[in-house]
Amino acid sequence: MIARLFADAIVAVHLAFIAFVVAGGLLVLKHRAWAALHVPAAAWGAWTEFTGTVCPLTPWETSLRRAAGDAGYTGGFVEHYVIPLIYPEALTSRTQFVLGMGVIAVNGVVYGLAWWRWRRRPLPRGDART
Repeated sequence: MIARLFADAIVAVHLAFIAFVVAGGLLVLKHRAWAALHVPAAAWGAWTEFTGTVCPLTPWETSLRRAAGDAGYTGGFVEHYVIPLIYPEALTSRTQFVLGMGVIAVNGVVYGLAWWRWRRRPLPRGDART
């Protein structure tokens, strides 16, 4: 039971990380300090897609599911709705390349907009230009 709860928590963290990789640049529009966390996360996300690298969260989640006695992703909200978003069945190297390019394209647009906004307005007090 505990192992299954931890496995579900890892899936939730995994999904949150994917959302941060894709859309976390929007936080940079609000405060540029988010870039220190988002740029490495987005780089990791794109690199993972381009190289087919397995995220370290995946084997950890799998081992917890095995420890809980689960043979696969059956039952529950997380398994039925969230896991297919993270692990699509038709995931090919071509699809992963497209996903990696999507991460770069979306974040390129957001960071371009952020840079344009930073150039147009003065810095708030206490915010250092990096």
